[in-house]
Amino acid sequence: MDDPSLFLMLSNLLHLHTYLDPTSSLLPSAASSHPSSSSSASSSISTLTTTSSSSSPSAAATPLLFFAIASVLSYTSSALCHRRPRCRRRRRRRRRSSSSSSPSQSPSPPLLASRSFPSSSSSTTFFLSSDRALSMDPSSRDARFRSLYGVSHPIFDTLLKNLRHLDASALPSSLPLDRALSIALARLSRGLSSHSLARSLDLPPALVSRCTHALTRLLSTRLYSRYVTLPTAFDHLRATLQSFKDLTALPNLAAAIASSPVRLRLRQNPQPHRIPSYPPNSTAGHGDDLFRSPSRSFPSILLQIVADHRKVFWDACVRAPGSSDPASHLRDSSLYHRFLDDDGVLPFRDHVVTVRGHHVRPYLIGDSSYPLLPFLLTPFSTRASAMSSAATSSAAAQEAFDSALAKGRAASVEAAIALLKGRWKILRNLNVGLDHAAQTVVACVVLHNMCQFAKEPEDEGRYMWRDPPESPQPANLVESERSLYYLGESLRQALAEDLYERQQNHNSGAR
Repeated sequence: MDDPSLFLMLSNLLHLHTYLDPTSSLLPSAASSHPSSSSSASSSISTLTTTSSSSSPSAAATPLLFFAIASVLSYTSSALCHRRPRCRRRRRRRRRSSSSSSPSQSPSPPLLASRSFPSSSSSTTFFLSSDRALSMDPSSRDARFRSLYGVSHPIFDTLLKNLRHLDASALPSSLPLDRALSIALARLSRGLSSHSLARSLDLPPALVSRCTHALTRLLSTRLYSRYVTLPTAFDHLRATLQSFKDLTALPNLAAAIASSPVRLRLRQNPQPHRIPSYPPNSTAGHGDDLFRSPSRSFPSILLQIVADHRKVFWDACVRAPGSSDPASHLRDSSLYHRFLDDDGVLPFRDHVVTVRGHHVRPYLIGDSSYPLLPFLLTPFSTRASAMSSAATSSAAAQEAFDSALAKGRAASVEAAIALLKGRWKILRNLNVGLDHAAQTVVACVVLHNMCQFAKEPEDEGRYMWRDPPESPQPANLVESERSLYYLGESLRQALAEDLYERQQNHNSGAR
């Protein structure tokens, strides 16, 4: 009984009846309320209207009752009339959505149609069985796997074998192992939230989240040391040193270090007790400000990474919020303490060259946001361009050294970070909880190295994604590093002068 016209009709009838006989009652007495079902309408009306108001003590309140009922019916009718256009709009939207989709398949959200799976978002086309994959042409199969899961079929198969040998009990037992792996890789490579991917595959969002968290934990804990490690073989290190020397003309340059912010998707009003401290013993305040930096407009955590000339990561550390600085992050990392150890890092301590009377071990290079140390060389200060004419050769040597460092960083760690975020789009906007943020970042680092070892494509337009440039803030010198700073300064000056002299000799010989 939701037709407004019916309510209007009843309201009008009651108003009419009240106007004709306001003292009559619509409730007949017991003596006159027995007309048979076969009696005519005229007999019923006469029975209703012959009851006198004096026979019932409540007859005086009858007009008020009629007025109340009429008011209620009029209000209900007007309310339904106001709601009717909104209901019509909902029905039109439902009819348009049902007409645009097939009866057997629900329509995919516009976001998934453009960002998820271009061919189809149904589970049938998403999950590729082993038999179906093996029946495909190898090149087509690898391209299909990259479009769906971000990796080629051999890497997918390697991950599947590793998971079978590990304790994968954290993965959902309701799904086959290959399907759970497919769901997690698709989310990491496409950057979709658990709800978006779940709608695409018609799965519960909790199941998608569980697959993702279980895989990233296994990758960041059980497989990290297998795929992300400093070189332990001398031949490996020597090949790296030679490659960097061919690129920058600097001897004993081993790798480059950099810090990259990973954007977080935080709640609007995060609860302080739900936000962990990075590192755990940090005394910084909690809240959204902990993850924000004056140099960027979004909350983030810092990824410290070391990469070689092949864009392979040697070390990864995620222990600092966005409000921290790269120098403090470095000092809290295990890499820093390994290089400070007297025994050094094997085989770094055994490959020493002499440059202008200084013994130079293999070292890292970074920008000015890192401290100058014997094992970490940074560019000279910009004051070099303002030096007097008497020190022109020294300024030129420093400029040549800075150019060499910039070339080495651009070809190694900067390109590796761009490739990392290009392949694993979830790192552009990390849509996981803070409890799983660090392990998700490290898991993507492991997957990146697996792709590099398998020589996956590195197309600049498709797989590279570069962050907006940021001006590095010079690192502060701490008292415990003062002697190391002076030693690093002398090594840097010797390398700069040696590089400039070799460049001058080369130019003179070319003439």
